[in-house]
Amino acid sequence: MTPTVWSQEYFVNRDDVPLYVYRKRAEAPDAAAAPRPVLVLVHGSTVSGRNTYDLQVPGGVNYSVMDFFAARGYDVWTLDHEGYGRSGWSGRGNSDVRTGALDLQAVVPFILAQTGASQIHLFGSSSGALRACLYTQEQPATVARLALSALVYTGAGSPTLEQRRKKLPEYSASPRRKVDLAFYEGMFNRDKPGSSEDIVPKAIAAAELPLVSEVPTGTYVDMCSNLPLVTPEQIPCPTLIIRGEHDGIAAEPDLLDFFARLPSKDKQFVVLAGIAHNPMMGVVRHKFHYALETFLQSPL
Repeated sequence: MTPTVWSQEYFVNRDDVPLYVYRKRAEAPDAAAAPRPVLVLVHGSTVSGRNTYDLQVPGGVNYSVMDFFAARGYDVWTLDHEGYGRSGWSGRGNSDVRTGALDLQAVVPFILAQTGASQIHLFGSSSGALRACLYTQEQPATVARLALSALVYTGAGSPTLEQRRKKLPEYSASPRRKVDLAFYEGMFNRDKPGSSEDIVPKAIAAAELPLVSEVPTGTYVDMCSNLPLVTPEQIPCPTLIIRGEHDGIAAEPDLLDFFARLPSKDKQFVVLAGIAHNPMMGVVRHKFHYALETFLQSPL
């Protein structure tokens, strides 16, 4: 961990649901200083925001995306969506992609008020990419740059979704599904065994399982039966799409179709060799850091 890093926890209510919000910077905020660029990180279907983007891996180096960008001058935020991690669970619905976008609509105004910024940079991975896209479509004035990894557009050509659809009746019948160490290990061995270290799922289990033994099914149901969920033509800001070479969800032709439909001419499509579905947790995660940092620093 960066020695000088500063962090703070908050809760923001969306209706009656308390949403856990987490922030990191190189040092404590100074009301007299100019706002730092704000980066908001959106988690995927299984692991909560803090344990995705601030994962502390015993014996591992540079697993915390929040520490990496805090050390480079960003005001970095994440949240746990409804039913994940430290956030509340209303018992209504299944915390689908639409609910995640509503979570962001509740949290982003709070972030802007706390930081004094007028816009955010927004990054989402997997179903978090869908949440981030949907939020950007509906609140475009608040997003300066949008970065996405492990995105799925129509789902065409996705072997992982093809397998997951076999359990769609089970996911549709319940708002929550079980998670455990074996499930986390399966996540990292699904696409390309050896593309991540074995210590990673163990670190996730150590961080997540004291908080939850179940997570919502909504994004699984959405990605298996409701695609496409977003409209690329309605995303006006500069956009980065990152695809891992071995990602079994994000088929390259599907993503290139999405990319071609984006109206901004300030856009990038990056394929990272040696990366599977979770780019920030792979052996060559430095490639992900470089791709995202370069995009965020690109001149307008």
